[in-house]
Amino acid sequence: MNDVLETGTQQTNSLVVDMVSDLICPWCFVAKRRVEKAAAILGEKVEMHWLPFELNADMPVDGLDRRVYRSAKFGSWEQSQRLDAQVAAAGAEVGITFHHDRMKRTPNTFRGHVLLAAALKQGLEMQGKVAERLFQAYFVNGEDVGDPAVLLSIAREFGVSAISRVEDFDSSELTAEVRAAERKVSTAVRGVPQISFGGQVLASGAQHEELLASAIQKIQSTSGQCENGVCTV
Repeated sequence: MNDVLETGTQQTNSLVVDMVSDLICPWCFVAKRRVEKAAAILGEKVEMHWLPFELNADMPVDGLDRRVYRSAKFGSWEQSQRLDAQVAAAGAEVGITFHHDRMKRTPNTFRGHVLLAAALKQGLEMQGKVAERLFQAYFVNGEDVGDPAVLLSIAREFGVSAISRVEDFDSSELTAEVRAAERKVSTAVRGVPQISFGGQVLASGAQHEELLASAIQKIQSTSGQCENGVCTV
């Protein structure tokens, strides 16, 4: 049974997975690939609905030098590199080539979440394309996804109509949407990625595709049950 979600002006007849994530979370990128692999196992079309979470909500608007920031956060640059190596190994398993050497800054991600909110107005497919591009921009190309000029270029690349100039990233409507979404997810989420389907959490973390597919099938098999004239989801 497929979920039907109306988003913006489009309606999608597909399985919709909610992904709470941040643009600088490498495990969120890995989780995206594993959800895609789970979809292949299921033989279903699966779309991801991206919800905002800021791992570094107090990050300066212009970001920080990545080496300086991560050395302080993890105790040393060597420990940061060990963690990067773990991520790179997981990425290689799902076809992602992380280029940590190209990543010079740890950005403030709020405006990136604004871009995803703007993209969602044109449907889940558009939001998904922009999410993929943002992950590729940061983790593969080493682009600063906190830079409004970089984000504007991505918006124009995909034709995100709600973003036509740098000032749109500070739009009161879009920023309010993102803040409201952040408040909503923060009541139940302490880390990312968090992956949900049908209102139930599939995984906290980048679980393997077999587990994700099995969890989705279990939820599907127990949803829409009817008894005594009452149907529940």
